[in-house]
Amino acid sequence: MRILVTGGAGFIGSHTVVELLNAGYEPVIIDNFSNSNRSALAGLRQILNHDVPFYEADCNDQQALNDIFEKENFQGAIHFAAHKAVGESVAKPLMYYRNNLDSTILLLETMQQYGVPNLVFSSSCTVYGQPEHLPVTEETPRLPAQSPYGNTKAICEDIIRDTVHAGAPIKAVALRYFNPMGAHPSGLIGELPLGVPGNLVPYITQTAAGIREKLTVFGDDYDTPDGTCIRDFIHVVDLAKAHVQALRLLDSRQETSYYDIFNVGTGEGNTVLEIIRTFEEVNHVKLNYTIGPRRPGDVEKIYAQVDKVNQVMGWRAEKTLAEGLQDAWRWEQNLQKNKSIVSE
Repeated sequence: MRILVTGGAGFIGSHTVVELLNAGYEPVIIDNFSNSNRSALAGLRQILNHDVPFYEADCNDQQALNDIFEKENFQGAIHFAAHKAVGESVAKPLMYYRNNLDSTILLLETMQQYGVPNLVFSSSCTVYGQPEHLPVTEETPRLPAQSPYGNTKAICEDIIRDTVHAGAPIKAVALRYFNPMGAHPSGLIGELPLGVPGNLVPYITQTAAGIREKLTVFGDDYDTPDGTCIRDFIHVVDLAKAHVQALRLLDSRQETSYYDIFNVGTGEGNTVLEIIRTFEEVNHVKLNYTIGPRRPGDVEKIYAQVDKVNQVMGWRAEKTLAEGLQDAWRWEQNLQKNKSIVSE
């Protein structure tokens, strides 16, 4: 079964390509490297011992999409491609709305045009804002997003849902990720932030590697066990496997139109200080960190209830926090040994 993977050279996309191939699917990557690096393709080649079909194209380019769909006989698509920096989205909201919404609409139109039935959409727990009750279930009301980025995820969910409910012959699921981290155990692919990392774990690994002078923990006066924010950190390999299970679910559904949403997390929350201390412990390194003021827009605590994805998709997180932090550090160390790979 041939599967289009938009943004397949990115962090989650590249790991999903590996798991798709392991499960017998034939992934085809589209990426324009606006949020990724060509080195991911080289890493995939080393892991898989062969090249993955790849097109350098923008998902907002209708002619390019038509040409690719014309050549390939896709049975499904996984849509990762999006601008994703929260801070940048606040500064450049129109760019985010234009890119993230248009690419989703164009993909849906092209899928209908070429009769491609199955879609897995990359969504986010940002759609929940700061929930009143924890853990967060799929029935937890969505709150106004804290950023244009988060809002694009909520709007894209609605666009897909409304398209399906209007009778389009598409079966779709939206996966609401919590906090992906870690890297492939080989150390050959992982998270590769462009510029200063916006996520905690790559900032930790870059600080440990000496690229960043110190890590600032934003606030230690929250209503949590140690005063720092709580997040649900999920290993990227586990998250990648959830996309495989989502495709299997869609393939098993008999109806021609179907839509559902799933939380994808571990079901457990960890504080920022717990992440730092676990990283230090499992990797035998000391981190230079300091406590700073709260960062505007940060959610105090959020973690998932994962009963639905366990029961309906047969998926659950298997890797531990310690494994994820060890894999992330291995990846960072490999990056420092092979600095040329990020300069392409």
